[in-house]
Amino acid sequence: MEFILPQDIEDYAALSSSPEPILLTDLQRETFLKVLHPRMLSGHVQGRFLSLLSKLAAPRRILEIGTYTGYSALCMAEGLAPDGELVTIDCNDELAPIQSKYINMAGMEDKIKLVYGDALEIIPTLTGPWDMVFIDADKANYLNYFRLIRDSISPGGLLIADNVLWTGKVLNPAATSDLDTLGLQVFSQELAADPQFETTLLTIRDGLTVARKRR
Repeated sequence: MEFILPQDIEDYAALSSSPEPILLTDLQRETFLKVLHPRMLSGHVQGRFLSLLSKLAAPRRILEIGTYTGYSALCMAEGLAPDGELVTIDCNDELAPIQSKYINMAGMEDKIKLVYGDALEIIPTLTGPWDMVFIDADKANYLNYFRLIRDSISPGGLLIADNVLWTGKVLNPAATSDLDTLGLQVFSQELAADPQFETTLLTIRDGLTVARKRR
């Protein structure tokens, strides 16, 4: 996966941000050594931003759609309220050993709930409200995920979506066969036009949209 900003700018951003916790450095290293497509991991700068947002919001309930190896879940869990929980959904249970290993090492096994399966089927079975939602799964279904969780986001709650710039492909008309680019384009258009949300698309890594549900 390529990113929008030059690598030297990414490196400077990392040096100018709070340091990455050792546990997450180890998780990132193990992901790059053992897992396919390791660049899918949120990484240092985006991870610190997710942690900061969570600490500002102090959410009691977080929903994550797309766990991967658990890096972003651990970042967001840093800001959970004392009685809070984070539910994270992933279609690939083969990653469970690495996810569970680092969640346990972080002492978050009672805070982070791992759920495996099709998020489109699982989300309707979950009970809201959600104070923070992070979408980082298959891009073709971003709009479907948004429509499923829109009404269950708390007033004042946050919706965050990753990879919304898609290495710049969203700037061009998408081929009808390019469902990922099409999915991101229609998601961004609908969210930006939704009067329930205040929305900003940030050029962090591959694009990160942050939206706040109006009270």
